[in-house]
Amino acid sequence: MDVSILFFLTSGLFLGWALGANDAANVFGTAVGTRMIRFSTAAIICSIFVILGAVYSGAGAAGTLGKLGAVNTIAGAFMAALAAALAVYLMTKAGLPVSTTQAIVGAIIGWNLFSHTPTGPEALIKILSTWIVCPILAAVIAIGLFKVTTMWLARAKLHLLRTDAYTRVGLLLAGAFGSYSLGANNIGNVMGVFVPSSPFTDFEFLGVITFSSTEQLFLLGAIAIGIGVMTYSKRVMQTVGGGLTPLSPVAAWVVVVSHSLVLFLFASQGLESFLKSYGLPTIPLVPVSSSQAVVGAVMGIAILKGGRGIRWRVLGGIGAGWVVTPIIAGLVCFVGLFFLQNVFDQKVQANGPGTSPAAVVGFASAGTPAPKPK
Repeated sequence: MDVSILFFLTSGLFLGWALGANDAANVFGTAVGTRMIRFSTAAIICSIFVILGAVYSGAGAAGTLGKLGAVNTIAGAFMAALAAALAVYLMTKAGLPVSTTQAIVGAIIGWNLFSHTPTGPEALIKILSTWIVCPILAAVIAIGLFKVTTMWLARAKLHLLRTDAYTRVGLLLAGAFGSYSLGANNIGNVMGVFVPSSPFTDFEFLGVITFSSTEQLFLLGAIAIGIGVMTYSKRVMQTVGGGLTPLSPVAAWVVVVSHSLVLFLFASQGLESFLKSYGLPTIPLVPVSSSQAVVGAVMGIAILKGGRGIRWRVLGGIGAGWVVTPIIAGLVCFVGLFFLQNVFDQKVQANGPGTSPAAVVGFASAGTPAPKPK
């Protein structure tokens, strides 16, 4: 493999690291913030299950993101991922849980503007709509789940020590599920831009399992996410865990489960097939913001309690980060592409006649080598 290709992939690995450093807080932040689980334990579990979710269930949501714009050269993908990673890193330094989805969407739109490629309107509308639906759905699930959980605990009349033990186990299980959902839903943000120009080829393992080029990309990205979790996620976990509003251990469990369910719903190809088989409306396979999901769940519980204890300044800072992140990513990507093309003489787009972005993404998402541009 060309060494230059490995260099270009480093921006995707940087983005994966930034996602792990930031979004792991959405899975285990409430558990660590309430001191029910140690940070080291949370980091290990999160890293393992993020990798499993990315490799086994990451293809569904990545396909929709690709239809937004097919970044079809390795140099263009490098800059899009680097721009998104820088935006997420800056917000992580500020201790704010931001949306990696918004960052990569902003970067892809920046590439579209630079390359004069039309942004896929259906994909854009679908993704933007989830930015509204995601936190609302998480809040609704959290309210319902919190009511059911507190009613059950009141009737069970468990001893305080037993309640504490059950809550810790519940937080660990919910965190594992949430980490799997995070990997499945958000790996497309990390490596999705590299899929059309993937340098890997499919190969069979022991003559039984086929490891596609897309799965190899996702594995690399997931490992980077795990490293980000282990090395740099503690500060954002503390912001989510106790900075927005005080949470009880039970409320922390509800937040993690609600957030995880939302991510899973928007990434499950099995659920989509099941709903289709019965003629029911399907849930779009879209990379949604885990930050928006967890903040929505926290706010749902806060609203259920009458809105008391909400730290509005922290909430305002998080909201501002959501607005600024895609703008920063888009601008950095546009300017970076200019330098790559005009200063470093790199080809940042490869669309030719008869090769549409949708066609490239369609082939690559299925694990089949994309057609060569003419």
